[in-house]
Amino acid sequence: MNQAPDAHRVLLIGATGAFGSRLAVMLAKLEGLELVLAARKINRLNRIKDDLNARGANARITTIAFDKTHPEMISGIAPWAIVDAAGPFQENDYTIPLASVNCGAHYVDLSDARTHVEGFTSAVDAQARANNVLAVTGASSTPALSHAALTQLVAGWQQIDEVLVAISPGAKAPRGLSVVQAILSYVGQPVRVFENGQWQQNFGWSGVRRLDMPGLGARWVSLCETPDLDLLPKNFVINRSALFLAGLELSPMHLGLSALSLLVRWNLMKSLRPLARPLRAIAGVLAPFGSDRGGMLVQVSGRDGKDRYVTARWSLLAEKNAGPNVPAAAAAAIIRALHSGREIRTGAQACVGLLSCEAILDELTNLPISTRTDQVSRSELTPQEG
Repeated sequence: MNQAPDAHRVLLIGATGAFGSRLAVMLAKLEGLELVLAARKINRLNRIKDDLNARGANARITTIAFDKTHPEMISGIAPWAIVDAAGPFQENDYTIPLASVNCGAHYVDLSDARTHVEGFTSAVDAQARANNVLAVTGASSTPALSHAALTQLVAGWQQIDEVLVAISPGAKAPRGLSVVQAILSYVGQPVRVFENGQWQQNFGWSGVRRLDMPGLGARWVSLCETPDLDLLPKNFVINRSALFLAGLELSPMHLGLSALSLLVRWNLMKSLRPLARPLRAIAGVLAPFGSDRGGMLVQVSGRDGKDRYVTARWSLLAEKNAGPNVPAAAAAAIIRALHSGREIRTGAQACVGLLSCEAILDELTNLPISTRTDQVSRSELTPQEG
């Protein structure tokens, strides 16, 4: 491919997906960028390209048919950076990130797969440093946004006792097949968690509870396996527990999935992933009975800078099906920082400590998404709109 003079060429893999298509909108705003939309179906890519140009894209938009099973294509594209938004990452190896850094391109992915993020640095760091590029995994709601929000909440604190992160999308929110597969990959499977002051084993989608989420009310949530289960205790000194929960808005879907998890726990099925297509179809049938409103919660308890025992809560509310934009925002923020020259680090790491909460949320400006912080001290709640 002939690169535009002085342009930074970004190859966006998975540009037709639920998150990739929204990330394309964010990246198309950047002047001096050449955005190469990549996926298997060229016709869908061209429709996205036409839509971006109709919106007044600042970046130059091109398309290419791309299959992740053929990473040798990357060198011919000659990208400045690669963003992989094509999940699920639960069974991915490091072929694409290594192909990226070995051709001298920065790499960013939206992986929320615990094992993929855990092994990323050891697999990719040496090659990234040798080629003087940055490689980042987990540039998504978890761990990027969850860590950024928690860092903001506990600034100046003396002690952290309990951390809880939760995500609950609206029933009407679009769900790609890869998202459903990612969820089903851990449902009913053993999950290692830090709870009651020690590491112990639980099961994916266990611990069903109702959780109050600002702007949404009570939502069902259960244990979700994400990189945060490892990274929260690693990056913060947490005394008692660090949990990540996720939920489905509609009771039949959430509780039904909890019941199906028993098939895995009782060794009647190895995994629920083969049920991804029928369960996705059922979710589509039930979607009209739910809403287009979803949200995220980061809650922490401990002692603040004045040695008061408090509970602080950061929450995000997404309306009008804007929720799928949130997982794409961190990746857009990293590309923006690299493109502007503000980010100059090299090597491979999870997306922790790279971005502020503000930098991530800036990518969501003009969308029906709002945040707020509530701090509880001596039974008094002080809301701060954001």
